[in-house]
Amino acid sequence: MKLGAENRTKVIVLVVLGVGALISVFYMFSSLAPQPQVVATVPAKGNAAQTPRPGTHGPATGIMANSLDPELKLKLLESSEGTRYEGHGRNIFVPGLEEIPNPVGQGLTKPGPPPPPPGPPPPPPINLKFFGFASHPGEPTRVFLAQGETVFIAYEGQIVDRRYKVVRINPASVEIEDVLSNNRQTIPLTQS
Repeated sequence: MKLGAENRTKVIVLVVLGVGALISVFYMFSSLAPQPQVVATVPAKGNAAQTPRPGTHGPATGIMANSLDPELKLKLLESSEGTRYEGHGRNIFVPGLEEIPNPVGQGLTKPGPPPPPPGPPPPPPINLKFFGFASHPGEPTRVFLAQGETVFIAYEGQIVDRRYKVVRINPASVEIEDVLSNNRQTIPLTQS
C-alpha cells in the first residue's frame, strides 16, 4: 500500500486515535472487574496471629476478603464493644439535655387599629404640551398642542384626541380637562 503525503498525516492521526481508543476501552473494562477489599482483623487475646480462611490471601492482620462474604465477624464486633462516647459537646443520643431558652421581649400586646384603606389613585397626568397659539382679529384664539409627534390645533370648548377638552386659553397657559376622569390641569407654555 502506497501512501501519499496528504494521506500519510491522516493515517498517523488515525493510528494515534486508535491507540487512545484501545487504552480507554482497556481501562473501562478493568474498572468493571470486582476489586478485592482489605479487612482489618484483631488477633484473638491468646493468639499472636490468626490463620486466614480458605479463599483469602495475606497476613492475619490484613486479610483480603471477598466483598460478597456474608459471614459475620464477631471478633471485630467484640473489639468495638467497649467503646464509649467521650465528646465534649452535646450528646446527640440523649434527648432533652439542653433547655430551650424562653424568648425575651414583650411580643405583641394589643393589635392596633387597622390601617385606613388607601384612597383612590390619582388621575393620570395629561400628556399634552402647549407650545403656542394663534389669534387673528375677528377669529377665536387657537392653541397648538402636541402629544408625541402628533400636533393638534383647537379652540376653546373643543375636544382633542377624543379625550381632552380645551376649557380656557390664556397667553401663558391653557386649561385642559380630561373628559374620562374629570381631571383638570393647567399646562404652561413651553419654549422649544
